[in-house]
Order: sequence, then C-alpha cells, then structure tokens
Amino acid sequence: MAPKLAFATFRSVAALALVAVFVLVIRSAPVSAFEIKPITSPGGIKAWLVEEHSVPLIQVGVAFDGGSASDPAGKEGLAYFLSGMLDEGAGDLTSEQFHDRVSDLNVKMSFDADRDSFTASFATLTKNRDAAFKLLGLALAKPRFDSEPLERVRKQIIAILAQEQEQPEAVAAHAWFKAAFPNHPYGRPVKGDAKTISSIKADDLRGLAGREFARDNMYVAIVGDVDADEAGRLLDMALGALPAKGEMPAVAETRPNYAPGLKIISKQVPQSTAIFGEPGIKRKDPDWYVAYVMNYVLGGGGFSSRLMDEVREKRGLTYGVATSLYPLDHTGLILGRVASENTKIAESVSLIEAEIGKLARNGITDKELKDAKTYLTGSYPLSFDTSSKIAGQLVAIQREGLGLDYVKKRNGYIEAVTSDQVKRVAGKLLDPGSLLWVVVGNPKDMGTPENPKLPAPAKD
Repeated sequence: MAPKLAFATFRSVAALALVAVFVLVIRSAPVSAFEIKPITSPGGIKAWLVEEHSVPLIQVGVAFDGGSASDPAGKEGLAYFLSGMLDEGAGDLTSEQFHDRVSDLNVKMSFDADRDSFTASFATLTKNRDAAFKLLGLALAKPRFDSEPLERVRKQIIAILAQEQEQPEAVAAHAWFKAAFPNHPYGRPVKGDAKTISSIKADDLRGLAGREFARDNMYVAIVGDVDADEAGRLLDMALGALPAKGEMPAVAETRPNYAPGLKIISKQVPQSTAIFGEPGIKRKDPDWYVAYVMNYVLGGGGFSSRLMDEVREKRGLTYGVATSLYPLDHTGLILGRVASENTKIAESVSLIEAEIGKLARNGITDKELKDAKTYLTGSYPLSFDTSSKIAGQLVAIQREGLGLDYVKKRNGYIEAVTSDQVKRVAGKLLDPGSLLWVVVGNPKDMGTPENPKLPAPAKD
C-alpha cells in the first residue's frame, strides 16, 4: 500500500464521482470471451490491449521489475518512498500544480512498491486522454523531488511506520521475514525504518527512478475505449521518454534460513497475533496448481477451509485463520495468520499444526477436491470484472511469463489436479515441524520471550 491514503488526488465533486465510474463492470461476458491483443507502439513499446468501447474510460497498468529487494543497504524503504513522490510534482509542474492538473482532468493515478516490483495504475476519461497520458509520462520520466513535498512525504512514511509498531500483525510479519531471511534483502522491511527513511535524499530517489523506469524492465496493459493504433500513440506519449535499458541490481535466489520454532514478541494486548510459515514453491513450479488447490482446502478457502472449520467454527477460538501461497521472484513461501485471545492462542496453534500434519499425511477428500475446483474456477471471472482488475491481471501474467493464452487455459490447469497429486505435494510441502511461528501479544502456556515453547499438535 502506498504511503498516502490514495495517490490519486481528488479535489472536486466531479472527481469523486469518477471513482464510482472507474469500478464499473466493463464486461459481462465470460473471461474466455474478451480478446487480448499484443501490440507494439510506433516507438517500440510492447503492451497487451483489451478493447472495450462501451464505457468512455481508458485504464493502464504498468509494472517494473525491482522493488524493495533492490533497495541499497542503508536505504531500505527507497522504492516505497519513491512510490509516494511521483505525483508530487513533475516536469514544470510543482506538487500543487500537479495535483490540480490531476483533479482538473479527473485522472486516477497511483504507484506502489512491493518486494519484487514497482507498479503504476492509471485511468482517464477518453476525452482527456492526451493530456492525461502526458501527465503520466511526466510522473515517470521527469519527477521533481522538490524539498517541501519530499519532507512532507517523509513525515507521512515515518508516521505510518510508527503506527505499524502498534499493529501486532505488522510487527509479527516484519519479525517473521527478518528471521526467515537474515542475510537476504527479503528480510528487510519494504517500507524501511525511521532511520533509513530519514537518510534518503532527492538524489537517491532520482537515481532509483533512472535505474528502474526503463523500457526493457517494463510490462504494460491497456484496457478500455481505445484501439490498437491509438493505444500505441498514447503509450509512446506516456512511456516513450523512458530510457531503453534499466540498471537494476540482481537479487540472489534464496530459501528461508531459520531454525523452526517459536518467537514471542511481548505486547500488552487482549489477544495474540501469530504469523506462521515455511518454504513453499515459486509461481512457475510445475506443482503450482496442485499446491493452489491444496492451500484452498487447508486455509485459503475462507469458511470452506479446514483451519476455519476446526479453529473457528467448531471451537470459536478466532474470528479468522488463513494460509496462502506466497510466491516471490526468488523464493516461495507458505504463510498463515491467526489471532486468538491470549489464553486461547496456544490451543489455536496446536490445532493448526495438527491440521497441517493431517493434510500432509492423508491429502484431501474427493469432495474437498471437487469443491475447491468449483470455487477456484467459478470465481476466476471476478478477477476481470473491472477495467482496473483486467489491467492488473494482464500485467501480472506478463511478469510471470505465463503466456498470452493463460486466461483461457488457467481453469483447465485447476481442473486437471487430482487428489493423488495433492497428497504428493502436501507431503512434500507441509511439515508442522518446519514452521516458524512469530507470536505478538501475551500468550499463555507458550513460555516466555526468553524461553518460548510451542504446544504439542492436537491429537487427531
């Protein structure tokens, strides 16, 4: 999430009304019905296009390889800081003038950075397309980094970091990654800390923008009221001034490197929050779809998952418990979270470990397999029900190298999963004895921060 409440700046009633327009469903046909066209602009920018002329909107998604994992040592949070500065003045427009221009054009523009990538999301009314695309081009190619907005955004980030120190889940997540990746950039906080954010200068931001925002490091999708020729012209207008080649540093392949067990961070709160995880698989692993079905049954299926049934529905120990596959560019993880009253967190942990072990030993039932396939295939079209979602999905598919026909093939990959495959992959990936737990709170019956003790897994 970007440092500001929303990097789009809306200063008028008309602009606020536009927000509702941007989330309109733009296509009611099945996912397989819309056509994805690969295009190349006159200037050589490659993109995927989905034409939709029923609503006078154009949505663009852009991603660049390189996120916080590429931040220089001692400048952690640099990519995140940059995401907060790109709408704070560009070209000959000061921060205030840039915001006013965004508002006048009814443009929606946002930027964000995660561990592996930097993303931009942009939307405009068709009638304002030329001026709007020029504005996006200024933000990416000619950001100003003037001192007043730079110090303002710096203070906002430091305030966000202070708030996160009071949020048990954020504290637990930071501690988990730090413990799991002690000698790798994935172990560093995406947003940095107060010391590193305070050290970042305008030249640091300018240098990162120059290294990262390059055409050989870029993935683009454009969706909406535009044809191929016009899309090419507009993309050249917005992205053509970027350098041909970037200079992002390489990030090493890695695996979590930790001693399995429990870490307790004491915090005087009514309930304890736990983050738990172990090595998983990367997105391109041949077993990805098998693991995806497996995780749905374990903890990714909401109220349909085993963990929700055992921990919440049967025993009322939590409002929510979940697991997810967490693929990064250079490693893969299985992560989960749960929060319970301090007196009940040990029982929740015990039950979670038991269910993980049971699935690892026995796999899933035929009914669970059928239900998982029904949901995972049936819900997929919801990932494409707005122009913003379509652009985001197409950019992600490009980054992962899944191919132009992935949208049509994806559900077939899910349908092909068998229960025997799930049992094999669960046996390979799931091991309660390999979990790293970080618990923030005042947990009972789990030892002390100095001498933590995991409860034994519950008996079947």
